Amino acid sequence: MIDGRPALDRAGVAAHTGAAYSTVNHWHRHRARFGFPEGFLHDGREWFWLDDIEAFHAAHQVAKRAELTRVDRRGDSEDLIGSGAAARVLGYGSYRNLPDTLLDRPDRVEVLPDGRLRRLWFRRTVWAVADARTGRQSTGRTPGTTGARKPHPYADDSRLSAAIALLTEADRAGRDRRGLGVALAQQLGITERTAQRLLAAAYAVSGTSSGQTA
Repeated sequence: MIDGRPALDRAGVAAHTGAAYSTVNHWHRHRARFGFPEGFLHDGREWFWLDDIEAFHAAHQVAKRAELTRVDRRGDSEDLIGSGAAARVLGYGSYRNLPDTLLDRPDRVEVLPDGRLRRLWFRRTVWAVADARTGRQSTGRTPGTTGARKPHPYADDSRLSAAIALLTEADRAGRDRRGLGVALAQQLGITERTAQRLLAAAYAVSGTSSGQTA
């Protein structure tokens, strides 16, 4: 309570809305786009009025529901499809609109001759992602997860062990950490952005300094 009025810090916004802490940061960073409330400083900390957050989140949920597209249910559920086809199944005009929940967890990954990765999903996997688009969950958190903020967003992620192993191997060999993000992305078949997040979590778990990666 600040001057008799309830307020939240960023962790409180995450807990109150059910969004991931990283999603709250994303809303705040792009507040002109999302209409996220302006914060204010009190005792050296940033706060947001509770009623402003609730009004923002209600409007955000309405906007998310309005964005839902018609899903293409045609085809065999066991068909393996690429990003372009997955986008068409979800009703998107481009593969660039595919959600991270799909991009980060392909059913199969093929390495192309030029070294690029081709992600493939069973059609049923894409349908499952479409069915989870209820508008009640942030894209920053897997549907069904709620509660207080975790120590880091990948605390329970099985892929974290691979990131720790890669980091440990590089340190023992005295190799430069640059390029670990690319290596981990290729190893796990995930986006480089997610690989960097996993490595940052690995740094936090191992207690080493983050250094620089690319």
